[in-house]
Amino acid sequence: MLKSPFRNEALCRHSKTGSKRLAVLAACLLVAGAAAAPAGASSSLRLGIYDEAQTLFNGSTAGFETLGELRARVLRLNLYWNLVAGSRPADASDPNDPAYDWSTYDRAVRFAAARNIRIVLSIVATPDWANGGQGPRHAPSDVTDLDRFAYAAAYRFSGSFTPPTARPLLVAAAAPLPRIDMWIAWNEPNSPTFLRPQGRKDGDRWVAASPGIYAGICNAVWRGVHTAGDQLGVTEQVACGATNPKGNNIFGGRRASVAPITFLRGLKAAGARFDVYAHHPYAPSRLESPSSRPRARTTVTLGNIGDLIAELDDLYGAGVRLWITEYGYQTNPPDRFFGVSWARQAAYLKQAHAIARKNPRIDLLLWFLIKDESAVSRWQSGLVDANGKKKPAFAAFRALA
Repeated sequence: MLKSPFRNEALCRHSKTGSKRLAVLAACLLVAGAAAAPAGASSSLRLGIYDEAQTLFNGSTAGFETLGELRARVLRLNLYWNLVAGSRPADASDPNDPAYDWSTYDRAVRFAAARNIRIVLSIVATPDWANGGQGPRHAPSDVTDLDRFAYAAAYRFSGSFTPPTARPLLVAAAAPLPRIDMWIAWNEPNSPTFLRPQGRKDGDRWVAASPGIYAGICNAVWRGVHTAGDQLGVTEQVACGATNPKGNNIFGGRRASVAPITFLRGLKAAGARFDVYAHHPYAPSRLESPSSRPRARTTVTLGNIGDLIAELDDLYGAGVRLWITEYGYQTNPPDRFFGVSWARQAAYLKQAHAIARKNPRIDLLLWFLIKDESAVSRWQSGLVDANGKKKPAFAAFRALA
């Protein structure tokens, strides 16, 4: 079984040093279950979870059983390119190339499908063989390698693909792998935690580099997924962005980052193509509710999500859909510094859902995570605590879903 590179890599932001607040994984759903949607509200809002520890890397069905109890409709998982393709494939477009190990994902998508849960896959983490050993945060030297991997992944999870090894002799062929039609290119590329470099020297000044670098990643995933979909006659959606809510627009140094709207403008200038835009509108502080406008003008939270949508309209035309692919509030207990009370977490979950549901452009809201991590220094926004005790947010999520 594959092990998450986030466990041993600083690629993960599960640390309170620096910006734990900007951390990982996604946002959920809320609001009164049977209430009618307000006029102009999103009628297609899907509610889900982003939690790999409980679903992708623990080797059991327990996390999926909890998702079923929660009535979650969507599960986000990262598709780690560097884990699936530990060595360079001879034919990267062939999902059966012997260099590929899809076993962890084949299992997860079958577990999810058995519970009528849709999966959205975020392709992340460059293998060393694809960028000269620079590590998973650096883009591939040739984005064609990523294009071919995205093609292989989309072909494998097209809904019509049966792995040859799953075809027993003298009996009917095994069922095809379940279909995945929701994809994301990378994760928080405007942060050095996930993409480097963020800036570059242009003469005597530093300028943003990550938007241009990421545009190549975005377009490669978009091409690969859509090429497979077009050949098979199925429809795919590829989201780009998945941006961190903050950015300092200081482009020199190790902590350089790019503000979300600055980043989006850079994507347009670099020719990025996508079907949907994704964003992670975490509140910068436990003192700010989902409806609070952020103090920093460079930050985009749920409280000013309209600013990001207006920018999308200006750059890409009205109508581009938005996915919230990470969101959450940590709790106290156990986290006295970053957490809100258990009751307030539930209230904020409901408020966030109400904001998303009222906005006709938002189609997806994912909560990070199912279960608190054991170490208090890591992430504590679960719907249950590290000992398995359900928080009030658990019941709130279930009612809304």
